[in-house]
Amino acid sequence: MAKDYYNILGVSKGASDEEIKKAYRKMAHKYHPDKKGGDEKKFKEINEAYQTLSDKQKRSQYDQFGSTFEQSGAGAGAGAGAGAGAGFEGFDFSDIFRQAGAGGGIKFDFGDLDGFGDIFGGRRKREEVRFRGDDVSVDMEITLEEAARGLERELNIYLRSTCPSCHGSGAAPGSKIKECSTCHGTGQIRKVRRTFLGSFAQVEICPDCHGEGSRPEKNCPKCGGDGRIRETRKIKVAIPAGIADGQTIQISGQGEVGVRPASGKSIPGDLLITVHIKPHPLFQRKNDDIYFNLEINLSQAILGDSLEIPTLNGEVNLKIPAGIQSGKIIKLSGKGLPHLHGRGRGDQLIIVKVKIPERLTKNQRRIVEEMKMEGL
Repeated sequence: MAKDYYNILGVSKGASDEEIKKAYRKMAHKYHPDKKGGDEKKFKEINEAYQTLSDKQKRSQYDQFGSTFEQSGAGAGAGAGAGAGAGFEGFDFSDIFRQAGAGGGIKFDFGDLDGFGDIFGGRRKREEVRFRGDDVSVDMEITLEEAARGLERELNIYLRSTCPSCHGSGAAPGSKIKECSTCHGTGQIRKVRRTFLGSFAQVEICPDCHGEGSRPEKNCPKCGGDGRIRETRKIKVAIPAGIADGQTIQISGQGEVGVRPASGKSIPGDLLITVHIKPHPLFQRKNDDIYFNLEINLSQAILGDSLEIPTLNGEVNLKIPAGIQSGKIIKLSGKGLPHLHGRGRGDQLIIVKVKIPERLTKNQRRIVEEMKMEGL
């Protein structure tokens, strides 16, 4: 006997797509088999009707030939033979949740609802849980010269390390590791969450074994069964030449160890070192260039001179050209900091400042007046 899909959904033959969708949401919510008072047979019928009427081509054929238009079973067979969830293919079921939650402030995290996958045929495959230790962040202060040449330094860092008494197992000496009685070896516990569509199973990491599925028969007295203790560890750190102020270096696996590292499921965290460069009394840094203010007197500016000036790698001789103007910049190529991610170095830029004397001797004044008469 031909089925009246319009009657099943409670809509007229001229109903719009939106009216059909709205009716389906209401009926699916009412007759869902996981709900109290639900009807699996009715739910299949509703789904079958929606799969046909929501597809323009199928609806057109149904309007002409009735529910027997697809003898191959692609329409009716999907609802009858594949189970309650198979007919949802192609439909965004989350629309129902969004519609219902829009006015009531209900929020859903489908990634946490393990039971949601059970309803629609098949359980999600879960990856083995691995535990990562915490990252450890430290600050290091260095000089500009150290930043220019790079350095290696040994740091004393207080963090969680593998317990030397139980070697990270968490078990007291002579004590065995047994199956966790809370999760029965699965490493997970299931909690039931009730929603307007029914009950959903939510899977969480077991709080007693931390997801391992096993736990010590008797906890290690030194670490309390955690497999870790806090201690000061010496770690050698290499700071590359050209490091910038405020830059962070990440050293993988040198942070805190995870819970019970002997289980093999523990991954150590990282060590994060933020480098701070002390202010320099002579130089100012800009990217990989350094700036140096050079003060010269009037005669040196007029006649020129040869001076020893400091650089990051020791003193060098600098020739001051005659007639140099105050504010002029002299560049010493390659005397800055090394490029951190490439070859070469920055430059040292020398800013010349001509010092004008505030007071003159009688002889100096006479010489300057003569220069003035000469137009200088």
